[in-house]
Amino acid sequence: MPRFVEFTTNFATGELDPLLRSRVDLAAYGNALAKATNVLIQPQGGLRRRPGTKHIFELPNSSTPSAGNGVRLVSFQFSVTDSYMLCFTHNRMHVVKNGAIVTNINGTGNSYLTTSITSAMVDDMCWTQSADTLIVVHPDLQPVKIVRGASDSLWTASTITFDTIPKYAYTLTATNPAATLTPSAVSGNITLTAGASAFSAGSVNQYVNVATQGRARIIEYISTTVVKAITEYPFFDTTAVASGNWELEAGYVDVWSSAKGWPSSVSFHEGRLYFGGSKSRPSTIWGSKIGLFFDFVPTESLDDDAVEATLDTSDLNVITDIISSRDFQVFTTGGEFYIPQTGTDPVTPLTFTFKNVSRNGIKPGTRVQSVESGSIYIQRQGKSLNEFVFSDTQLTYITQRISLLSGHLLKGPQRIALRRASSTEEADLLLMTNTDDGSMAVFSIMRSQQVTSPSEFTTDGLFIDVGVDVNVIYAVTQRVFNGTTRYFIELFGYEYFTDCAFVGGAAATASGLPHVAEVLNVICDGSPQGDETVSGGGSVTFDRSSTTSYEVGLPITVYVKTMPAEVKLQTGSRVSFKKRIVEISAVVNETQNMIINNQPVAFRLFDNPMLDDPIPEFTGIKRVNGVLGYSREQFIEVSQDLPVKMNLLGLDYRVAVFSGT
Repeated sequence: MPRFVEFTTNFATGELDPLLRSRVDLAAYGNALAKATNVLIQPQGGLRRRPGTKHIFELPNSSTPSAGNGVRLVSFQFSVTDSYMLCFTHNRMHVVKNGAIVTNINGTGNSYLTTSITSAMVDDMCWTQSADTLIVVHPDLQPVKIVRGASDSLWTASTITFDTIPKYAYTLTATNPAATLTPSAVSGNITLTAGASAFSAGSVNQYVNVATQGRARIIEYISTTVVKAITEYPFFDTTAVASGNWELEAGYVDVWSSAKGWPSSVSFHEGRLYFGGSKSRPSTIWGSKIGLFFDFVPTESLDDDAVEATLDTSDLNVITDIISSRDFQVFTTGGEFYIPQTGTDPVTPLTFTFKNVSRNGIKPGTRVQSVESGSIYIQRQGKSLNEFVFSDTQLTYITQRISLLSGHLLKGPQRIALRRASSTEEADLLLMTNTDDGSMAVFSIMRSQQVTSPSEFTTDGLFIDVGVDVNVIYAVTQRVFNGTTRYFIELFGYEYFTDCAFVGGAAATASGLPHVAEVLNVICDGSPQGDETVSGGGSVTFDRSSTTSYEVGLPITVYVKTMPAEVKLQTGSRVSFKKRIVEISAVVNETQNMIINNQPVAFRLFDNPMLDDPIPEFTGIKRVNGVLGYSREQFIEVSQDLPVKMNLLGLDYRVAVFSGT
């Protein structure tokens, strides 16, 4: 009966799609996991227990302000030292700073700012920021600007008043006035004089077209025979145009209004404020004048003038998101676009054209995330995670699927956030909440090394939303305690080992807990105690009092399962042969607790009489022997039964293969 030694050097592939179970020929198979629940894959290849979450604030769960009607997390950076996580519910905006809710907003005694953003809008709202101002848009909302004042508790929300709004002729009419028309100049700001009454006050923002050559937009009404205008195309000369050889175009109205709808997406790019799409013009993009963020009507088509373009293709291109990245990028339900720019050339009215790259489309309500290599977005049907990246060889953008090996983790993804790496021990983390089961798909990404390592976060309840404040991850959760549905803002942190955790100092009990009738993990002074059930009054009593610190919270289920062990020989694979894993050696780093194939691994030595001290952290190799039972599928399961550290770097195991069948 031959035996073979296998070594899983890393887990860089992350959790592998079950549809790839038979692909033992893939190079990624040897570093893949069948399940990676509540762990994070590190860029070096190991995996560690995911951070727990600390309870920050309970959101309303009744009437229209209930978070159940809609909630959205939005990050806001006021300065290098002041950053916030804003939480929007129905007509309310809560402010979180440094893991604490900001109270007494504007001296009202409330922990929220009143806004015009309703719960029906939060799923499809879009936002961008410049300095101290956050701009929020939605097709049913006149754009709102939110400004932080002189302190953390001073905030204002007001509708934006535009200097000018673009016009569009939804119903175009053209008339030929019975009068001559004489321009004062052939281009620029000119005066148009009619030989008889031809104009009215309603002629402002309408157009004059000359049959031979010339087009001008009327900007000021002087009299029935005189108006001021700006030329869009120059006139041939200043000779009077004969009656019947010019026409007055009417029907141009504001493209944004309560009747026509408001912009649906927003971004800043190279000195302009851009809006993308609206109810009445879902495929059009508008850019302001340079430095004049609320002036959108072009004048002389100079390089710093306002710009406008419509994405006309054979598909319906409803603009969902626009971002400023290497180039100005536009993501629609029908495809992905960008503005080609040569070198450092800026965007101008003459170069404001878009090139279509692919026809995947983006899922409405999700935001595009910028990573080191490009932009990442969720495909329209929510079945794949795509990367929009510039190819130096093809000199254009291409789209590639980065969730090809783990598409099963996308279960109705709705919210997405990116936490950028802040140390060599971390990769960029892309986090997506799933509406199907409330889980969170987490991708550790280091595209420069071609690393994309997915895992899954679960909790006692549902992850509703996720957001990142610089490098701090926040989540909104839905939990059911004692038959009551409740919503919480929670903060992820490696210093926490439970979910919805409450922490404190020296104490014998913890009170004010929302987890009524739930069984909680208890950690006193870094040492796990016996689990406790929360009383009807919302309190638990510890087995012993804490002297410096305590943590009580919901248990986190950590579970890792390797792909079935497959031995490859020169004579072929042994996929169908019966096997047994005889011995397992786990390479760990600063680990305190681990269970391998249902066998607890010893981490505490009993030569220390202080058994109430924290479990010492171990770095090295832990061996498990006596793994029994033959089967055609042999795998290794790793879990924990205590809320403490675990960092698994690799697995070395011996496989016995039954050579008969």
